[in-house]
Amino acid sequence: MINIHHDTIIFKCLDELNITFLFKDIAVKHFITIIITVFMKGYNGKTVDFEKYSLNHRTTIAYFLNNSKWNTQQLEDILKMSVINVIYNEALRSGKPIYCIADDTIASKTKPSSKALHPIQDAYFHQSHLKKKQDYGHQAVSVMLSCNGITLNYAFVMYNKAISKVDIVKNIAEELPETPVVSYFLCDCWYTSLSIMSAFLQKGFYTVGAIKTNRIIYPCGIKQQIKNFASFMRETDRNIDLVTVGKRQFYVYRYEGKTNGITDTVVLISYPKEAFGNTIALRAFISTDTSLTTEEILNIYTNRWQIEVFFRQTKDKLAIDKYQIRKSLGIRRYWLLMSLTHFLCCNCTGRLCSFEEGYDYFAKQLKKEYIRYIYDSGKNNIPFEEVPALVG
Repeated sequence: MINIHHDTIIFKCLDELNITFLFKDIAVKHFITIIITVFMKGYNGKTVDFEKYSLNHRTTIAYFLNNSKWNTQQLEDILKMSVINVIYNEALRSGKPIYCIADDTIASKTKPSSKALHPIQDAYFHQSHLKKKQDYGHQAVSVMLSCNGITLNYAFVMYNKAISKVDIVKNIAEELPETPVVSYFLCDCWYTSLSIMSAFLQKGFYTVGAIKTNRIIYPCGIKQQIKNFASFMRETDRNIDLVTVGKRQFYVYRYEGKTNGITDTVVLISYPKEAFGNTIALRAFISTDTSLTTEEILNIYTNRWQIEVFFRQTKDKLAIDKYQIRKSLGIRRYWLLMSLTHFLCCNCTGRLCSFEEGYDYFAKQLKKEYIRYIYDSGKNNIPFEEVPALVG
């Protein structure tokens, strides 16, 4: 194992979170080794990658993730509380709304043979909206908190069919503190359920989300599906506005009234300007904050895109979908450590920054530390084979 000094950048970051005090030295050393490896050239999320920067064999590192009895829940609680402190304090300082954003992603895996003795635990077929087909692997539900340009991952939960994705997000809503400012829960149509929206409303979060076009509305007191109502819309209707969101324009009909289970809400029925009447391009959005203008609702919803950026960052930089771990506990621990790494990247420069900025900062600082470590190893006559590889 690399001799971890108390002046290394990773140790200092973990020390600020009190992790070095609450966990045994051996666990802290594994945390640091795994986090360091993320920033090295060629990182692919494999235990063999971690082995390059440790004097332990990869099986020892795999055992640490899969079987070692360190307190996973305690580390998760530390990360969650740290995210809440940053985001809620920023909301109090700036007066800006907090956005709680939920979505899910799939870590694709190869389906094992029916004769496989040790298949990957909790891997199933899931519907991939990106691939538009069933995809085998692990599905993770992510919930992020964002305020005034700061976006942090609060939870990354494995969906293993023991509990529905709706209940996963509902439970997370119930554990969040009440917001100090008017805030919004942002989601796609899979999470705009009455139970989730009610749970978030109790914590001070209105919902702004997408809904399916088969959702029931009651224009003029007549019960009908959104897609059926939209088929009668015309560009020249006086109730349809041309709204600009970013660089695009949309024709939008604003409905105010009840939907199934909610008595007072806003539903926006929209087409892109260039595709009016195209049923494939039809989109609908809901807001439980009826005081918002149409433009405000659509612009608030665009903040949901931050979670898609997070998924791309974690897959490209943190290899959160490339692991070769078979045990469910090991996978959840690996995801937790990657979420911790993401948090550190956003906080490592002494100020809140973007993930990309923090990632580059860590990569440069760690390269300097490794050069200094190799120099000190030679100076102290440490055998070359005992010095972990430097890549990059």
